[in-house]
This record gives sequence, structure tokens and C-alpha cells, in this order.
Amino acid sequence: MFDFANPFKLRDRGIMGMNQRNFSYIGRYNDRALYPNVDDKLKTKHLALEHDIAVPDLIGVVRYQYEVNQVFKLLDQHSGFCIKPAKGSGGKGILVILKTDEKGYMKASGEYVPKDEVIRHCSNILAGLFSLGGAADVAVVEALIQFDPIFAGLSHEGVPDLRVIVFQGYPMMSMLRLATHASDGKANLHQGAVGVGINIATGKAKRAVQYDRPIKSHPDTGKIFADIEIHNWDRLLELSAGCFEMSGLRYLGADIVLDKEKGPMVLELNARPGLAIQIANGMGMLPRLKQLEALDHRRPKSVEERVEYAKTHFSD
Repeated sequence: MFDFANPFKLRDRGIMGMNQRNFSYIGRYNDRALYPNVDDKLKTKHLALEHDIAVPDLIGVVRYQYEVNQVFKLLDQHSGFCIKPAKGSGGKGILVILKTDEKGYMKASGEYVPKDEVIRHCSNILAGLFSLGGAADVAVVEALIQFDPIFAGLSHEGVPDLRVIVFQGYPMMSMLRLATHASDGKANLHQGAVGVGINIATGKAKRAVQYDRPIKSHPDTGKIFADIEIHNWDRLLELSAGCFEMSGLRYLGADIVLDKEKGPMVLELNARPGLAIQIANGMGMLPRLKQLEALDHRRPKSVEERVEYAKTHFSD
């Protein structure tokens, strides 16, 4: 593991810190005028559709308070769905309903949510309770993701997703994020989710961590992480690489889910992706970032060329 008390050892391992990320990469390579392309999930979805990037189906949008009581006209047409704030961050304000029956709306935990709570949740979203800076927001209603059976036993009460760091259009580091009981079904490493480093070249698991410490099996299900291999891996990398053209951002995090019928889909994008992916992979990002910075970017490379480069040069 990394010795967080020794900055010299971290530097030798190529670990990027928050200040360096903010100034040398986010500040240098991401035009702030483009942030709304990823900070607003509804805008991201529309951009993705324009660029032929697969995303979960949009059921509807609640924009005004008077529409809140009418949301059930949308919800009652779907057994499962997800309600999220368009401008939310850190997984806050996301309500996932697996099925609807006479008892109400059932979450992954088995707990039922009454209609009054759905109304209150939508109202809180509109009021900006979950949005960046507390700005007024809209509630986005999406179709439920039916996650791929290869993840059976790997995520507790939540949908697993893959975070891919994309720089200059090249997918350069990835991890699988798995929900746990401790993370309350959220794929957030700071809340106790498991991060599994994934080999960019093969889609196979390298190592896993929870609370920044190595772990070999899921704490709730006992499933072994070493056997993980993501299929449709090339398609997933191409999807993440295509988010460069779609968003205009040169340094970003693409969060991707695997649906059992529709395959890889972009869940959301992040202009300020966190650094825990380095811990999950047991290596720093700086060597890869500097290698990509040294390339000649005057001749644009295709998505396929960029993916092939990443697979060839970033095999762990």
C-alpha cells in the first residue's frame, strides 16, 4: 500500500495529489465553459444521444413544483425506475425503485417508499437540496438499469458501475465500484463501497480496496474479486473514449454501467474525477498522464486508435 505520510514515496510511485490534479490537469485542460455539459445530467444525456453514446432511457423530467403530483402518471407505467437530480453530485438525491406493487415503491433494500415520500423527494430536488451550490434543479426520471449477471453477488443493494479516467480522449485507468451495506447501496468509495482496479488492456480485476485497504472478497456476499473479467470491454472503452468529443473536456471521469440487454451505457460524466482510483489500481496516474501529454495531438486519432493505444501501452 501507499505510505500517505511520505510525500517522496508517493511522488516516486507516480501518485497524483489533489492540488496537482486541480491545477495541472482540471484547470489546464478543462474549459470551465464546458462544465455544464457534465454537471447537468439532463444536458449530458441529450449530448450523448446526439453523439450516438448509449445512455439509460429517459422516462421524463419534473421541472416545476406543480408537476410533482403528476409524476405518478410517468412512474405507474414502469415497474422500476430511478429519480435523480440533474445537477446532483456524489450520488446524493438518487432514488432507485426496483418494483412497484400495492405496497408502494420498493427499494433494493426491500424497504417500501410511500407516494408522499416520492413527492417530498421530487420537491427537495427542485428546491436544490442535492444540487451543486444549492441551485434550483429538475428531477430526471430514468429507466431502471438491469445490471449484467456477471455482477451477481458483487454489489450489495446497488448497481455496480465502472469509472474510466479519460485524458485527451484516451481511456487510461479504470476501476469497478461496488456497493456494500456500509455504503448504503451507493457506489461511493468514501462511504464504504469497494473499488476494484481493472486492467485497461484486458478488463480483468487487478486488486480491490475498501476504506483504502486491500480486500479479497465482498464484505457482504463473500464473492471473490480476483475472478472478475468485464465482457464487452472494447465497446466499453470506446464508449468512454467517445465522451471526449461529446463533452469537449480533455480530462474527465466516465461512469459506465453494464445492462444485461443493452450492454455498456454512460451513466454520467465528471469534470473533477476523484483520485481513489489510484489506490484501487495500486499505482499512480502521473506516468500515464505524462506519456499522453508527450504525444503529438496535432493529428486527431479516431476512437478506435485511441483505445488500441491505451490497451497496448497501459497493460498492467
